[in-house]
Amino acid sequence: MGESITGRPYPELTWVALIVGWFIGIILAGSIGYAALVLGFSIEGSELAAILGFGILRGLFRRKSIVENNIVQTIASGVNGAASGMMFSVPAIFLLGFGDQFDPVVLTFGCIAGAFLGIAFIIPLRKHMIDYERLTYPGGVAVATILKSPGAGVKKALILLVAAIISASVHVATIKTGVDNWNLGAILHMPQYMNGIWYLSLMTVGVGFIAGRGGVAFIIGGFVAYWFISPLLSVTGSFPPDAAGNVINTPGPLRLLLYRPMGIGMLIGGAIMGVILAFPLISSAIRSMQKASKVSSEASGDEMPIKLLYFAIGGAVLLLTFMAVTSVESVSLGRGILMALMGTLWIWMSGIILSEAIGRTNWSPLSGMTLVGITLLIIVTHGMERGDSIVAAIMVGAATCVAMSQATDLMLDLKTGYLVGATPRMQQIGQFAGAWLGPIVVIGVIFVLHQADGYGLGSEKLPAPQAQALASTIDGIMGGDVPTQKYAAGAILGGILSALMGGLGITVGLGFYLPFNIVLTYSLGTLAREFSDRIKGKTWSEGVGIPIAAGLIVGEALVGVGNAAMIVATS
Repeated sequence: MGESITGRPYPELTWVALIVGWFIGIILAGSIGYAALVLGFSIEGSELAAILGFGILRGLFRRKSIVENNIVQTIASGVNGAASGMMFSVPAIFLLGFGDQFDPVVLTFGCIAGAFLGIAFIIPLRKHMIDYERLTYPGGVAVATILKSPGAGVKKALILLVAAIISASVHVATIKTGVDNWNLGAILHMPQYMNGIWYLSLMTVGVGFIAGRGGVAFIIGGFVAYWFISPLLSVTGSFPPDAAGNVINTPGPLRLLLYRPMGIGMLIGGAIMGVILAFPLISSAIRSMQKASKVSSEASGDEMPIKLLYFAIGGAVLLLTFMAVTSVESVSLGRGILMALMGTLWIWMSGIILSEAIGRTNWSPLSGMTLVGITLLIIVTHGMERGDSIVAAIMVGAATCVAMSQATDLMLDLKTGYLVGATPRMQQIGQFAGAWLGPIVVIGVIFVLHQADGYGLGSEKLPAPQAQALASTIDGIMGGDVPTQKYAAGAILGGILSALMGGLGITVGLGFYLPFNIVLTYSLGTLAREFSDRIKGKTWSEGVGIPIAAGLIVGEALVGVGNAAMIVATS
């Protein structure tokens, strides 16, 4: 049976689980982080971790404990929890031109501290949200379904591996040939402004397949921009002029001048509306805290004590104060304490709201919480030198963002554990065991990609839309030269769309912001999922289609990060 780290006689939190979880977590953090920089949104890693865990634990080590595999996916998703948290925030420092003015070591340790705080803040709510309220957490249910189907899990792992090899091979070919786009529009003699160029990326197809109908709004945004607004501008002779007075009607300049700022505005408006829509959850969150405080978990010994919350609050203030004061020399102790208090409050409130939101709807306004949180920190640093203010706010903000990401991830994993009979305390320890590694991996990926010739944050290959929206917001607050009218128009539209349906403004805004070649290719994955569900059935889509899509993501992303690392190492 094997001996667990904690001395229990059954294999749950074992050394094998820990090492395998770290290994899978590193793969997921690099892959999903890379995809987030390309496409602007992150996908949940727990399901992929469960599939890969089956392949390794059952396929290689012949271990058959469901709860051990559950710990593997908990540790792996704990490592991956830093991907969205840091990819939505840290690249903004580079996009604003201050990439050489911050200490990556301080940032990394701050994000590790933030990860631990997010976990500690959410642990006391487990019993109330999962045992008593029984929130759905659809993502957690999906992972539990995989864990309860051991034979299917091994099969999915093999399918994922084959798809990853194919995707990696295709991406190597595009790198070697230098051809990563296919201009079908020129072959069909489409007007140039309609932009019929396709991005040769199996990863993008895979993300579209996993998103399914949830990605339709993203596709609509791109098609409305290039296949509705552009022809309308052509018919009415209303293409915008550039600074020199020349009419702009080609896809690249048209995107930079019109669609990208509108898309950024929609991201901002949609994010803010998402936060507003989440406000009703605050009262529920406060009730959750009150009820959780009355439940003694120490007596049963099945999970970590609620007293951990009080240590987390004190630790949050101290650690975030230290991070703020050491981020740049001009941050005074008083200002640092104020930033720490605001960051601590934001971690607590946002973590609970996000956990409630994803538990009830499987939708998380993480990007909106990040945007608002860092904006508040920018206001606190007002009056400092521009660069110091931006660096200090984003560094503390990144730590809070990682905390939020870890809180939601842990609640999803605890729901899975609840369904498969895992021990909450083991999962909570496993989350801590994985959370420290994520920020180290992600900051390494960020620096490698940014320094590699041909990549670079904010480039065509790595547009980093969420970080660009954050950077544009900061620019506007700091009085930079920004297209205010286009941002405002986009923000109003994004807010209205998100008010009609949560998150809609953000996904449509991404369709406006990103190069249309990415949108076209992404649409293939979404259409494939729709046809798969209708023709082969949802069982086939979930059992075969999703592992294929996951493999397409992992294969291309690992080659992309590896290629960037080779460029940096040899340059």
